[in-house]
Amino acid sequence: MTTYDRRDLGLLLLRLGTGGVLAAHGTQKLFGWFGGHGLEGTGQFMESVGYTPGKASATASGLAETGGGTLLALGLATPAAGAAAAGAMAGASAVHAPNGFFNQEGGYEYAATLGLAATGLAVAGPGRLSLDHALGHVFDRGWMVPAAFAATAAVTAVVVGARNKRLQKDEQEKAAGQFEEQEALFGES
Repeated sequence: MTTYDRRDLGLLLLRLGTGGVLAAHGTQKLFGWFGGHGLEGTGQFMESVGYTPGKASATASGLAETGGGTLLALGLATPAAGAAAAGAMAGASAVHAPNGFFNQEGGYEYAATLGLAATGLAVAGPGRLSLDHALGHVFDRGWMVPAAFAATAAVTAVVVGARNKRLQKDEQEKAAGQFEEQEALFGES
């Protein structure tokens, strides 16, 4: 190859594939494209899996996937793009984790793979076939990688932690209700 090497071409292909898939999934959430359910349907789903308020959660997830995926594909603001996509995939992984690892069982395999690919791109950088390179890496400085991941980790921990507390509370209330039903049933005998 001329001025670009195999590494640059490999990073371009990885960015286009990972970014494209993320952006497509995000537009399903935001706009209902590609067979998605849009903000309304995705918001209802988010509520059902403990992310409340649902519509705001759907918007945040959709923006992280669409924006992060598009920016990754373009190779622009790569640290922030990769961190945003990784955070969204961490939230998705939390939903799928109870089903185990493998995707065919509803597990977190797919979300984790996308999140790790986005993380790898943010850390490795976009390569020379990117807008970051063309713009002199104005939005891709070394200090931006830990800053972007620290901010994303903090937000993700708060959001997923709040979801987990909500789900635990719901489980406790459900168990208490079942106990009361059994107590009332046996009390009548």
